[in-house]
Amino acid sequence: MRPRCPIIKIALLISLLLSNCQKEQSSDMNIVFLHHSTGGVIWEGNTTSRIAQAARRVSDRLAAFLTPKAQLPTFFNKYNKKTDKNYLIEEMSFPKHSPYGWNNDPFDYYNIWVKNAGEEPFMEEPTLEILTKKYQVIIFKHCFPVCNIQSEQDSADINSNIKTLSNYKLQYTALMKKLHQFPDTKFILWTGAAQVKSAITEDEAIRAKEFFRWTIEEWDQPDDNIFIWNFYHLETDGGLYLKDEYAVSPSDSHPNQEFAGRVVDLLFNRVIDVIENSGQGTTLTGQPK
Repeated sequence: MRPRCPIIKIALLISLLLSNCQKEQSSDMNIVFLHHSTGGVIWEGNTTSRIAQAARRVSDRLAAFLTPKAQLPTFFNKYNKKTDKNYLIEEMSFPKHSPYGWNNDPFDYYNIWVKNAGEEPFMEEPTLEILTKKYQVIIFKHCFPVCNIQSEQDSADINSNIKTLSNYKLQYTALMKKLHQFPDTKFILWTGAAQVKSAITEDEAIRAKEFFRWTIEEWDQPDDNIFIWNFYHLETDGGLYLKDEYAVSPSDSHPNQEFAGRVVDLLFNRVIDVIENSGQGTTLTGQPK
């Protein structure tokens, strides 16, 4: 009988070899990008492959091995050579599929980083106390399910994973206070990934747009260590939905390769500007001012 999953077995073997053989890189500016599938598409830019997307579910290191020319880290390598800098960026699936689960909504960052903060991982996920010891810049985001915001419940509950505007705002407020406890670390938050029109109700999409407006206009504070990259605006062009021409298909809310290849440059611009100019030289979408 033929093996059922030979590709997965080979992927696991490569991942094991990488974990044993790859030397740990070091830098005077360590950057981590916490993401799931949408973030992985932007990380790879116009080099996205289905093999790499599948590999990321096994290991971030394996995905990097299979896509050595991913655009975002390539931009940093070229910048380092040009400017004699030593900025190192790496990616991390956060949270992982197991044991925590593949959810990265406001509740999940609050749950791991605020409610269960400390020197020990929570369900194998690194807390801010752990991450900030290694990384000077932490980029984090939400995938498109964050937009499925429901109508209000009887009362807001910071410990609830029900997606409402009130719950999100409570969780974000607690997150902001927590991030401020690490003033030597710069945090870059993406506004959430949008959904295609066929995948979300109009009421949900309106609430999502309102939440990201609130994030930028009310939640974000001047002169602190938290910065915004307005990914939502890039995906929607100011509308309610991920534009079909930016999506994999009208029924798939992942961004396509062409869109990723265009905006990864803007993300790179924003990260460099945050590091070197506290974000003063670029707009929230990463365009030069």
